[in-house]
Amino acid sequence: MKPRILAITGSLRSDSSNQKIVKKLEELLHPDFTFSYFNGLTNLPYFIPDQAFENTPEKVRLFREEIQYADIVLICTPEYIFSIPGVLKNALEWFVATDIFNQKPVVLITASASGEKGQKELHLIMKTLGAKFLKNRLF
Repeated sequence: MKPRILAITGSLRSDSSNQKIVKKLEELLHPDFTFSYFNGLTNLPYFIPDQAFENTPEKVRLFREEIQYADIVLICTPEYIFSIPGVLKNALEWFVATDIFNQKPVVLITASASGEKGQKELHLIMKTLGAKFLKNRLF
């Protein structure tokens, strides 16, 4: 069975550079990996700590399941004002009170002219969530 990559793009533009990068990676890796996409960033409610464990919204529970069942999570995002997009940050905040990302292999791509600050922020968030970083190779 091929490893499953769950791709999340931080850009909400329908024809974004981030989406194009992920599609190209899918083309290149298709023989060895299965790709799926999480396109529901705008459908997630704002993070409410009181709902992290009790009364967790259904859309959040389904998103958590997507992450849990992925073998690798690929996040490709733009940098907005030296940071990551708010919808991506909000989505990741729903994992703070969980161990779903603990040792979960992740690949982080910041698709921007510079992107250094956004990449650092995303790296720090994912490190805080316990993710395992894949560098220079997927396995």
